[in-house]
Amino acid sequence: MIASRVLLRAPLAAVARRVATTSSVRVASRAYSSQASSGGSGIGSSLVIAALSTGVGAAGYHLYLENEKSSLPKVAAAAEKPKEPLDYQKVYNAIAAIIEDENYDDGSYGPVFLRLAWHASGTYDKSTQDGGSNFATMRFKPEAGHGANAGLGIARERLNRVKDQFPEISYGDLWTLAGVAAIQELGGPIVDWRAGRVDGEENNSPPDGRLPDAGRPDGQHSRDIFYKMGFNDQEIVALLGAHALGRCHPDRSGFDGPWTASPTVFTNAFYTELLGRKWVEKKWSGPKQFEDKESKSLMMLPADMAMAKDKEFRKWVEVYAKDEKKFFDDFAKVSQKLFELGCNFGENAKVYQFKPTTA
Repeated sequence: MIASRVLLRAPLAAVARRVATTSSVRVASRAYSSQASSGGSGIGSSLVIAALSTGVGAAGYHLYLENEKSSLPKVAAAAEKPKEPLDYQKVYNAIAAIIEDENYDDGSYGPVFLRLAWHASGTYDKSTQDGGSNFATMRFKPEAGHGANAGLGIARERLNRVKDQFPEISYGDLWTLAGVAAIQELGGPIVDWRAGRVDGEENNSPPDGRLPDAGRPDGQHSRDIFYKMGFNDQEIVALLGAHALGRCHPDRSGFDGPWTASPTVFTNAFYTELLGRKWVEKKWSGPKQFEDKESKSLMMLPADMAMAKDKEFRKWVEVYAKDEKKFFDDFAKVSQKLFELGCNFGENAKVYQFKPTTA
């Protein structure tokens, strides 16, 4: 049975004949990679918008019903080209290209990139299941203004260069990927990473006070903070190994100085320095911190010193001081865990490993 059709008006019939072809053109539908294709059989009708623009203005748009036996022309809709997936290795490379800068700090933005990724992720609270890296809420004044985040606008501004190159990447993905790049480009382990964080709104911002207070000398404070994120004692000590990189600034944290003699090289030196040097309280007008008695060029924070004094923490400090490979392996795992706090990835989310540009 031939389906009914709406006939073109007489003045337009000639136009329709001119665009007719000897063979029917099947109607194409928009195809998306997430949709399963559907098959059909028998005689069916399809709704087609025919745009006939030869001197007829708005009247040139007509709807007609047709089927496979119709003599009227079938109009093919242009298939939408599937969007190219983002090449995250290219994003990684773009981040790596802006890490080194001899005019900034010790010649590298790597440490502040890692600090940004760390602080953007470390706000997670497993009891309330909010915070973490998913919404990148440090873009907004409330979280950007938290005291622990002083100076991180430098990293966010620097990374906007990469955001301009790859506008489709979310800020949460960008910042955590920058953390991965910082670790790897400065000589650390390969860290697995997954994409899929989304940009939230200001009302997704976590409350202040969720990040550790470096001025607290007791191990219990570290446990209170990190246990809420879901970490254990071994993971806490492994995460603090990131203090091998960078330095403190009086205009940011209030503290001053580097933890190690090589603040742009990722090593297990935080642990070897902590155990291998004599540390004395620094005499200065700033907050309480420690300096090495011999050179007075390195520093440790009260929370760092707690890692050496607390029995359970110290045993892991000793493990990592003796075995850098063990530290690298554990740090890679716990860094991925940190960067994924607050995220809900699908079961089949791809795990990326990036080749360092320095390899």
